[in-house]
Amino acid sequence: MHPVHIAGAGACTANARIIDMQDDYPDYAGPISLDELVVEIERRRDEFDQLSHVPRDMVSKMKRAGIFRASTPKRFGGDALPPPRFLEMLERIAIADGSAAWVAAFGSANTYLASLPVETQARIYASGPDQVFSGGLYPLQKAECAPGGFLVSGQWRFASGCKGADWIGVGIGGAPGNAGDSNAGKPFTAVFPASEVEIVDNWNVVGMQGTGSHDLRLANKFVEEQWTFVRGGAPLIDEPLYRYPAVAYQAQVHAAVNIGLARAALDLLAGMSGVTKTTTGAPRLADRAYYRAGLAQAEANLRSARAFFFESAETSWRTVLNGDPVMPDEANLLRLSATHAAHTCAEVVMQAYKMAGIGAIYRESRMQRLVRDSIVVTQHAFLGEGTYDASGALFVGVAPVTPYP
Repeated sequence: MHPVHIAGAGACTANARIIDMQDDYPDYAGPISLDELVVEIERRRDEFDQLSHVPRDMVSKMKRAGIFRASTPKRFGGDALPPPRFLEMLERIAIADGSAAWVAAFGSANTYLASLPVETQARIYASGPDQVFSGGLYPLQKAECAPGGFLVSGQWRFASGCKGADWIGVGIGGAPGNAGDSNAGKPFTAVFPASEVEIVDNWNVVGMQGTGSHDLRLANKFVEEQWTFVRGGAPLIDEPLYRYPAVAYQAQVHAAVNIGLARAALDLLAGMSGVTKTTTGAPRLADRAYYRAGLAQAEANLRSARAFFFESAETSWRTVLNGDPVMPDEANLLRLSATHAAHTCAEVVMQAYKMAGIGAIYRESRMQRLVRDSIVVTQHAFLGEGTYDASGALFVGVAPVTPYP
């Protein structure tokens, strides 16, 4: 992120960087702070819900706040932020709005693109480091081999943020390779300029309506082989961020949304405690023992889940910086803490909703949207209940049923 006001000896360097960027990328409008971004998101969150997506002008502001350069390699002008710092940014945004934070979470998705040939990555970042990548990866579709690449057809679901994306990836069948090749048969992704992919406007859900997770569609679309990469394949960028477990990171960025939603719910609930009169005329919430005890328990649950979540992220990042690989037992804690945070924080939001009383059922109450958004987070494939089974298997030395962590 690039702050607006810079003082001291570093000001000349920072201002020079902004001037250089404006020279190199004429569309760059200058940086804004995360605080400014959050204020704008709070003001417009109802708009995102009504539109069923975060509009491009808001995505542009996210770019200016450094969201979408967070996982761009430094060699291409990006920030390649330490994961714990980016997770803190997402938490802040989620307190303002869950859908906006979910879209912002794809500021981490360029870690996937690090598996593309370096020459391809250079083409992606030729117009600047603030590139938005969105993916509709499932269900996997078959790709027909063609000279120099593949013909891709099919329809894919859950392409969050696709209407604000610069690049879109779709999941295609098993990667080619000989027997014994570690990548043979693994699913891989074909990347296209967003303008070349049809968006099927069909996102109509209970929560996270503003994420715009519409379907994608292609028909016999050619993709050159150098624009495909194996998901789970080795990154080709030698920078610390790309040695951090990519799948675990994706679980973390989505779990961070629920940490922010839980914080918002408890703040909202605490703000209701001093009302002089409730809907039914009963005593104010602050005078009720069950409310005070419940609020304290929910606060403890949120803070405990958050502490485990960030402790795991910080530990693995230190491992990377020390030049050591993140081993499965450590990656397991990344996945486990993310799943635990997602589910615990959803329970915290529901607890806040129950204690808020009958007023929380109205559509104009933010509490009901916090509930709807938080339960969607727990349904993400990387945060499902199956994580607990796989995690426990590693603890006792048994092979997990599915690829993990």
